[in-house]
Amino acid sequence: MRAPCCLPPCPAWPQALAGLLLGTVLALCAPAARAEEDASWIDRLLNRLGASKEVDLSHGIDWGVLPGPFFNPEMGLGIGMAAVGLYKPSNALTGTQISTLNVRGFATTTGAVGIGFDNTTFFTDDSYRFAVTGGLVNMPTSYWGVGYDRAINDANKERYTKREIFLQPKMLWRVHPNTYVGAGVNLQYDDAAKLARGSASALATDPSGTHVFSSGVSAHFSYDTRDFLPNPYSGQALMANATLFRRALGSDNDFETLEWSYDSYHRMRERDVLAFDIYGRFGWGNVPWNMLSQLGDNRRMRGYFLGQYRDKDSLSAQVEYRLHIAGRQGMVFWAGTGAIAPSVGKLTSAHWLPNAGIGYRFEFKPRVNVRLDAGFGRQTRGVYFQINEAF
Repeated sequence: MRAPCCLPPCPAWPQALAGLLLGTVLALCAPAARAEEDASWIDRLLNRLGASKEVDLSHGIDWGVLPGPFFNPEMGLGIGMAAVGLYKPSNALTGTQISTLNVRGFATTTGAVGIGFDNTTFFTDDSYRFAVTGGLVNMPTSYWGVGYDRAINDANKERYTKREIFLQPKMLWRVHPNTYVGAGVNLQYDDAAKLARGSASALATDPSGTHVFSSGVSAHFSYDTRDFLPNPYSGQALMANATLFRRALGSDNDFETLEWSYDSYHRMRERDVLAFDIYGRFGWGNVPWNMLSQLGDNRRMRGYFLGQYRDKDSLSAQVEYRLHIAGRQGMVFWAGTGAIAPSVGKLTSAHWLPNAGIGYRFEFKPRVNVRLDAGFGRQTRGVYFQINEAF
């Protein structure tokens, strides 16, 4: 018999935020439909922040900055700041797609603060690519333990402060049309501080300890026909990343991870897109608590508390309809599911969690969307403010 979910209902103000999201969509869509070609008041405001309908590379990089609110189960209510830069390296050919640099920061009512960045650069005729993501965060959060049974029992929930820093650079080379292979490095340090249960905490007694450094080398494969990575209208992408973490490389633990995804995009109308995403992450060896597979972030299983559901293996899938309304504005609707398990073979009998949501889109730069998503799961919900599509 399936164990009942013991998570408490979320407070009323997250529901108000979700209502505000829907109200914003309805309020903004009406003026855009009346005069698509005319600049609305929000267009004029965003232009001052660097939003534009054309890419201007005359100064090397075309920047735009935008603040926005969010709420999610992990961090509470917060304000985020997103900056997006569009550019082309000097050796990029005319037909090569535009490179992107996204910088983000946030602060929340729970005392969480953080900063991060993502960069993808396309060189020459896209014969090779460089990508890097990194960030640091100081954030009060919670830990339930490992596995589904611990995640659904709120008696296991314990508060602590996560202090994390990570860096993941990689280089990819084209070996066949639309096909890339490459190598990278994965560095991550986590410190579990201010344990609410002190020495009795599950983290304090975990074999990996409360201070964990993971250092590994990774191999990458990508088959990618997407027309524009931040916001594809068509194409597909199959990606696989295998990482080897070893003490010989400075890591505290010896373990391996395999991460893969398949995304597909189908243009339904001129600017409407039906998108599919399947994602899996699997671990072997002595995987520390902070490097286990987890459900719930701003890309997949939106609305779930990141880290509540964690185990060696995870699998999720989602389908999203991206509806262009008028001018710069649009909406999305999605539904999905996900599960965790201690091994791949047990995923078939795992407890699959539901996920659905609605989002608002504003085209901050050409083909670069600001998104405000309200995600809903099993007795949980969250609102996310981000740059670029979720997948």
